[in-house]
Amino acid sequence: MFPRTRFIPLAVGVLLLSAACGSPPEALPTGPTMPPASGAMPASGVAPPPLVVTPPPVATPPTGVTPTGVMPTYTYPTRTPVATLPTTTPPATTSPTATPSYAPRCTGQPTGAQVVALAKKSPAVPDKNVAVLGGPFCSGTWSFTVIGMTGAEPLSVVTTGSGTTLTLVTVGTDVCNPTVKTQAPAGIRALACGY
Repeated sequence: MFPRTRFIPLAVGVLLLSAACGSPPEALPTGPTMPPASGAMPASGVAPPPLVVTPPPVATPPTGVTPTGVMPTYTYPTRTPVATLPTTTPPATTSPTATPSYAPRCTGQPTGAQVVALAKKSPAVPDKNVAVLGGPFCSGTWSFTVIGMTGAEPLSVVTTGSGTTLTLVTVGTDVCNPTVKTQAPAGIRALACGY
């Protein structure tokens, strides 16, 4: 480094430091001066006015109110709710398949006796003492009945029509055949096929 350039960074640093200092602070304002304690007069010959300190005014309570020293209380008005949320019940657990809607018990025809008499005409039903175990259940013109006899497995009977037009669709231990699957009302299909 040349001897002349050695002083350039130093000069720049001094300039920066002096620029950072800024202007000197202004004098703070002073309050009224107190007269000297000895009672001597200032050099101007005029005595300064005496310093009088007056306390701030005390707030007086309104007429008819006596101060008790207790903070006043405030009663907040009660708020009425704008809207109440309805209570909800959790949804019932649903099975993967919908629960079938079964057909109700028949109120008129066919009667249990009519179904048993029609079923006995089928070769699938033995000529024994047959009784109605459940039903008949009706949906539209279709009906479903469970019949049984002593010492044998119960049989299901699916019929259509009523009275003299009662027609046997199927009878047996499994009556979920193609006709029942495709043509029977949902309630009868639920009883015969389970869906």
